[in-house]
Amino acid sequence: MNSELPPLDSLECVWAKPSTLTDTPMHYCPGCGHGVVHKILMEVIQELHIQSETIGVAPVGCSVFAYYYMDIDMQEAAHGRAAAVATGIKRMLPDKYVFSYQGDGDLAAIGTGETIHAANRGENILVIFINNAIYGMTGGQMAPTTILGMKTTTTPEGRDTETQGFPFKITELIAMLPGAYYVTRQAVHTPNVVRQFKKAVTKAFQYQKDKKGYCLIEVVSNCPSGWKMTPLESNKWMEQNMFPVYPLGDLKVDGKLTEKKS
Repeated sequence: MNSELPPLDSLECVWAKPSTLTDTPMHYCPGCGHGVVHKILMEVIQELHIQSETIGVAPVGCSVFAYYYMDIDMQEAAHGRAAAVATGIKRMLPDKYVFSYQGDGDLAAIGTGETIHAANRGENILVIFINNAIYGMTGGQMAPTTILGMKTTTTPEGRDTETQGFPFKITELIAMLPGAYYVTRQAVHTPNVVRQFKKAVTKAFQYQKDKKGYCLIEVVSNCPSGWKMTPLESNKWMEQNMFPVYPLGDLKVDGKLTEKKS
């Protein structure tokens, strides 16, 4: 990276690679939101000067590739167990910044128990939750967050309530728990929402520093390959179909519920 580039938080800086990202070429599918989330997360860690004080936990799924790109201490977790592993790390090393990086199949399916109880206990960790409404890595199957009518490899005619039930809005559920201090839903498909996501990450790390408790940032994202769309088509489909079910914005701030989301 050019050492003469202005600081990342400078208004003159349009783009710069954070030093907290490795030089590994990105392999994610074109249009995938994971790369943007990685970049912003590492950008915040660089700007807060906490690279050596941060520990990330990622389980199975596309999330597992975080180890390739994040130049911080990382710990792998079994599928669905990231919240439990992050809890153990934070309790043993309470002065470290600890976050988990999880997908919807991991956090809202096999890991539902760990997720809910970590939040209810008020564990002082940050959870980054990528919701693309599908099992992106393993073949495009229906996930708990798959919306009604959405076609997947296991719901070729679209998800219906009679057979597959309703989409699991786990972020709303977590917001209701007394141990959750900050719960928000963001996106990363336009510059405007990327800025909002960055503010949310910065705020969550500050809350962790202040020992406020559990923070969750859901990122509604796309999966162009799993959805069988171009990146542009997937972004438009996400705005038209996912945002009405998973509306963006804060659900809980400073331990208090905000205006109820639909």
